[in-house]
Amino acid sequence: MLMFTGIVQGKGTVHSMNWGDGIVRLIVDLPSGRGAGLETGASVALAGVCLTVVAFDGDQAEFDVIDETLRRTTLGDLAPGSAINVERAARFGDEIGGHLISGHVWGIGTVTEVEDVGDNRRVRIKPPTSLKQYILEKGYISLNGASLTIGRVQEDGSFDIHLIPETLRLTTFDGAHPGSRINIEVDAQTQAIVDTVTRLLSERNN
Repeated sequence: MLMFTGIVQGKGTVHSMNWGDGIVRLIVDLPSGRGAGLETGASVALAGVCLTVVAFDGDQAEFDVIDETLRRTTLGDLAPGSAINVERAARFGDEIGGHLISGHVWGIGTVTEVEDVGDNRRVRIKPPTSLKQYILEKGYISLNGASLTIGRVQEDGSFDIHLIPETLRLTTFDGAHPGSRINIEVDAQTQAIVDTVTRLLSERNN
């Protein structure tokens, strides 16, 4: 099964978006060198969304994005010049530095607070209500394709992440601000455990 690690390899730039009937041809300038070995049909995560390469030329790659994907993710917010997190699909034998993610976005969160603490940055994100049960302190989460550890969780489900300078340099979180929309993919193991426990408790109470 195709997977990603959540270790963002750099920021790409949207070159153009060509709108068709129910589909957009998204052309992205990948980070320098990230087009090496690229093939048509290869998978690349853009802002945490798994997309298929339909054409490429050096470090520039093209992707077809359907309306449903635009609606369910932040890709519909993009415009020429937008920065976007990029990760090539993991290959057998690669080091898994983050956690395994699928590139399937579960929902969109919203940044509510940004605070710089020394050289680090705290970002608070409010997730959709449907994902609150999977947001656990010290658990894993993928935000715009970046594997991160959840910090303090608030009663309303909002949670903090803490970003070091290297993460800010390599990802689009350097431009995050209140109101920014963030693609969220919850950790599959967390989801499985929470759903199993919830089901067993429901069966016991019935």
